[in-house]
Amino acid sequence: MITDTIVAIATAMAPGAVAIVRLSGPQCFSIVQTISSIDLTNAKGYTIHHGYIMENEQPVDEVLFSIFRSPHSYTGEDVIEINCHGGMYIARKILSLLLGAGARLALRGEFTQRAFLNGKMDLSQAESVNDLIRATDEVNANSAMRALRGSVKRILAPLLEDLTQIIAQIEVNIDYPEYDDVHQLVQEELLPKVKTWNENLHQLIQTAQKAMLVRDGIDTVIIGRPNVGKSSLLNALLEEDKAIVTDIAGTTRDLVEGDIRIGDLTLHLIDTAGIHTADNQVEAIGMEKTRAVLKKAQLVLLVLDGHEELREEDRQLLEETKSYNRIIVYNKKDLKETPNTLSISAAQGDLSPLIQAIEEKYAEGVLSAKSDTFNNERQIALAMQAYHAMEEVQHSLEDGASVDLVTMDLQEVWEALKQINGEAGRENLLDEIFSRFCLGK
Repeated sequence: MITDTIVAIATAMAPGAVAIVRLSGPQCFSIVQTISSIDLTNAKGYTIHHGYIMENEQPVDEVLFSIFRSPHSYTGEDVIEINCHGGMYIARKILSLLLGAGARLALRGEFTQRAFLNGKMDLSQAESVNDLIRATDEVNANSAMRALRGSVKRILAPLLEDLTQIIAQIEVNIDYPEYDDVHQLVQEELLPKVKTWNENLHQLIQTAQKAMLVRDGIDTVIIGRPNVGKSSLLNALLEEDKAIVTDIAGTTRDLVEGDIRIGDLTLHLIDTAGIHTADNQVEAIGMEKTRAVLKKAQLVLLVLDGHEELREEDRQLLEETKSYNRIIVYNKKDLKETPNTLSISAAQGDLSPLIQAIEEKYAEGVLSAKSDTFNNERQIALAMQAYHAMEEVQHSLEDGASVDLVTMDLQEVWEALKQINGEAGRENLLDEIFSRFCLGK
């Protein structure tokens, strides 16, 4: 049981028009009363009251007190938000007075943690609060908003319902064999249910992985031999002269990075040193860095010179990157058209064929990011854990195991999925199972 009252400044610590100091907990009214010019003891929830913050009978600031009564508040506890004038001194001064009156400084995320502990939101919704705050684009903001409104719980609900029905049937068959009117679930009936169930979960995982790539941004490496126009392409995409461009081979000897938006996509661009036979140690180090980032690339833009015939370095790069997710780009089409290729002119800023190719490649991922799906690595990892546990159930049944022998694996699946929303526990499973049956016991 939570017995202390926490306080924190809920707005940015910077000069501004208004700052908010938030309290939550059972003593928030008595604590605020010690520094308030007005009596808030009987103030109703969802009301705002004008008053002053007082210290030694002297006004510190003119404020508004926003009142939220338990359980109808963000945290589920009594909450008071003090809207004071912006600026670091005033907000800190009020915070200091409240700490002196008995409140405790809140830990990072503690207001949302209390909302979770008090049943105001599940764990996936709590995570989405932070995602919404940190969102830097519309895709991420919309995804976080859907999760905050329960999208993860919605996609899990049918899976958990089917799984609970299966486990419940098995448990009843084991614990109450004397009930002849209860259907006996057999291996031949369970196996197809398990296969279909796991296929549905696998589809959700794949959708989530595609969505994560779009939401997090795509690590994109620009690669090619010297003087094919890699740095020109980077500059054209960034619309700034970030990389040095000359006719001298080997100008780029270190990694040059930048982020761009293409429609709903974010690309984390890395321009690399040209791959060729190094003339000195500095160039060799640059190419080592190129190959190191290439190993981690999620998208490779392999730039070739459309004005010249392919060289041996080009052929080597085509072979070296054939297993990567790549787009082959023929640059310098202003000097020579290359038929039946994706041709651009980085020098003239003519990148539309490349932009279109990138958007088409990730169109499915963008759709996934705009749909209800798992929202982070923790959720995907737990879904994968459930998937692999259900695979074990499937393999056991295919090997002829009886239905009662797969119960523990099925419970592991259930608990992994429930952990996504922070609701796991065998006691919860038993409650769900036996609330579905009226057995007269």
